[in-house]
Amino acid sequence: MTPTDFLVTTPLPDPGMSMLHDAGSVVVPRAPLNETDLAAACASGDYRIVVAQLGDTFDHRVLSEARIAGISNYAVGVNNIDIAAATEQGIIVGNTPGVLTDATADIAMLLILAVARRCVEADQYLRAGHFTGWEPELLLGHDVSGRRLGLAGFGRIARATARRALAFGMEVAFCPRPPCDRPVDDLELGEFAGKVEHVSWPELVETTDYLSLHVPLTADTRHLIDADVLARMKSTAILINTARGPVVDENALVHALRDGVIAGAGLDVYEREPALATGLSDLANTVLLPHVGSATVSVRAEMARLCAANAVAMSRRQIPPHPVNPEAWTR
Repeated sequence: MTPTDFLVTTPLPDPGMSMLHDAGSVVVPRAPLNETDLAAACASGDYRIVVAQLGDTFDHRVLSEARIAGISNYAVGVNNIDIAAATEQGIIVGNTPGVLTDATADIAMLLILAVARRCVEADQYLRAGHFTGWEPELLLGHDVSGRRLGLAGFGRIARATARRALAFGMEVAFCPRPPCDRPVDDLELGEFAGKVEHVSWPELVETTDYLSLHVPLTADTRHLIDADVLARMKSTAILINTARGPVVDENALVHALRDGVIAGAGLDVYEREPALATGLSDLANTVLLPHVGSATVSVRAEMARLCAANAVAMSRRQIPPHPVNPEAWTR
């Protein structure tokens, strides 16, 4: 029996699905696959390429038994896939880089403004009928212009966030590879030379009014923000996370927000998505978004196109346009 070309765990927006159907046979499960179902599907030999989402976990156990040629991930991040295990098995992985930079930076800036100016609280206050007119101390928030933004990481999204923050009159500092560091010269800084300050991770934590996270999820960055780091932040500081949920120890964050260790937090990602740490949603000093950093019509469509293009190339035994582990091809 000839294997189906594409197992699509969750349908892609246009033009993704039409590209896959034009290129070969497609199966979309009637219900979401749990870990056991996904492992069985990968091991069955019934599918050549899996078109996956961040919620699909491909760990060593799944990949060691897998009889697939490739995984096309509908995301930039690939922390849901054990890349070393995939490479060992000769399974090439593709992702969708360079598409969602501006959209995610917009969300980071939105969260900074929304938490600082208590926008969600204000909206709920008015809708509940509590607004009776202007008052001198009604819903006072925090300044943004003139305040110091710290960027944990200085890749594409962090740079786009810096560009927006500078336009708002913020002072911008960064640490390129927290919790470690590395040299960054003016040539690498490019347009930001002389406009942003390179500081150590401890200094970034201790001196910024807004700490925005822009790091991949790795062994070094898991719980990068823990109780100790939160305790070293300013009591007036606000934490922003549009990176990956497990970069923050969410339980520690709840305690810090509840006890006034820091002033607020704006989150678009969570440690155990879609679940939230107990008590997080009860805190008024938070703005919580449901992982919508890339959620614009044009961005999601382009992500779908790149994801489908990766999958189609893999099915044709070609290197995909955006390989994560091209070395797997030689296996």
